[in-house]
Amino acid sequence: MKIVLIGGTGTIGKRVAAALAPGNELIIAGRNSGDIQVDIASAASIENMFRELVTVDACICTAGTGYYGDFHTMTQEHMMPGIGNKLLGQVNLVLIGKNYLSEGGSFTLTSGIAAEHPARNGATVAMLNGAVNSFVLAASQELKKDQRINVVSPGLVADSRERYGALFPGYNLAPMDKVANAYVLSVLGAVNGKILKVYA
Repeated sequence: MKIVLIGGTGTIGKRVAAALAPGNELIIAGRNSGDIQVDIASAASIENMFRELVTVDACICTAGTGYYGDFHTMTQEHMMPGIGNKLLGQVNLVLIGKNYLSEGGSFTLTSGIAAEHPARNGATVAMLNGAVNSFVLAASQELKKDQRINVVSPGLVADSRERYGALFPGYNLAPMDKVANAYVLSVLGAVNGKILKVYA
């Protein structure tokens, strides 16, 4: 299976890559690293990536960021990078990529626990994650050629505890093997239109 993994050098991406590399042709894509470069905030960059790949059997995205900061001083300017990257970037991977995805192929996007359990100062990230979830539910009804789409919604992953733990006090850690398995299920399984939650 030919799989492109956007964000494959990140915290979650590295674990997903390790889980899916055996027996598959895995292509790592990133803005500044990997086998092929793509900036998901740019529709033109996404189109160029898929043209270079010609066709893929699965497209996974573990990339995308959002703003954490004081709600009372938050502005549109704070929100726009995440909207262009984590939200529209992943949406465009599907809107553009569906023309390059093989029959029976799959998309796997990434949201997060904030869609249901927002952290303090995390209104932007909660909004982005919820929007990605809703897009996947709708897109699963529209895709043709037996193409599938799912979204993995991880909690605070164990490998990010030192970096992000202070933002999520009291949250249980999501084991990395369970998070990686959710992506494996989406790619190699038969599920479609699912929000695959891995919160603990």
